[in-house]
Amino acid sequence: MSSALLVAAALDAGTILALASLGLLINEKAGILNLGAEGMMLCAALAGFATVVHTGSTVAGFGAGMAVGAALAGVFGWLVIWLGTNQYATGLALSLFGAGLSAFAGTGYVQEKLPEALHFKIPFLGDIPFFGVAFFNHHPMVYAGVAVTAGLVYFLFKTRAGLVLRSVGESPESAHALGYNVRRIRLGAVMAGGALCGLAGAYVSTIYTPLWVEGMIAGKGWIALALTTFATWRPVRVLFGAYLFGAVTMLQFHLQGMGVHIPSQVLNMLPYLATIVVLVIISRNPQWIRLNMPQSIGKSFHPSS
Repeated sequence: MSSALLVAAALDAGTILALASLGLLINEKAGILNLGAEGMMLCAALAGFATVVHTGSTVAGFGAGMAVGAALAGVFGWLVIWLGTNQYATGLALSLFGAGLSAFAGTGYVQEKLPEALHFKIPFLGDIPFFGVAFFNHHPMVYAGVAVTAGLVYFLFKTRAGLVLRSVGESPESAHALGYNVRRIRLGAVMAGGALCGLAGAYVSTIYTPLWVEGMIAGKGWIALALTTFATWRPVRVLFGAYLFGAVTMLQFHLQGMGVHIPSQVLNMLPYLATIVVLVIISRNPQWIRLNMPQSIGKSFHPSS
């Protein structure tokens, strides 16, 4: 695998993590911690794959994945925001539920095949040596990940709605006192985040690895969750962190292609080992994390009136 192909593969793999992490970042900016990303992505991956099988439309598959992700996130939001259930336990339950439901419902799709994917290349730019292969021969969803990051930066830090969302995550009591409906804002943020996680799941099953197998998300939801902390809740850092983790994920294939003799089990451990190492490093400065972390994250809010 050449260096250009490694960069291209890192961008493809990083897009999955970027979309899911940005969705979780929206949740956490509103003060909600959702540990159910893995389950939502699995159900969305199945929904997207099944939709493409029956319609032949990748766009419809993306839409189905987003709808399923938003719906599951909506149920999660109803439980934790209105019923006051524990966010950690409910998120874990959602992850387990999604894994089981997708395995059960996806049995009939294991042998299905999708239509041959189109090859995308930006005219002229795609023919530039090294840079063309590395940056300009990707599916549009890779560039959409960059656009979503830029849009989220603008929304959070340049718009009144973004300011309100962040205020809900910092001090829901103050936002409520100013007349904002904290519960509805949090539910909207949770569902928007779920839609992005769903889009990431659908991208996995329809474009990245166009097939359906049980558990195909393979821990990417958990890595995305850690990535939001690694990036200290900043969208641009999330994007670059996702590409970094994508490179680590693809490094195992690069090393195998170079003939480096390392046990496959060790190579498969690399993304998770990198996650642990990064979390250990940033945990050495808890003050830095506290300065960037939304103050009400993981805390329930019960309006007095």
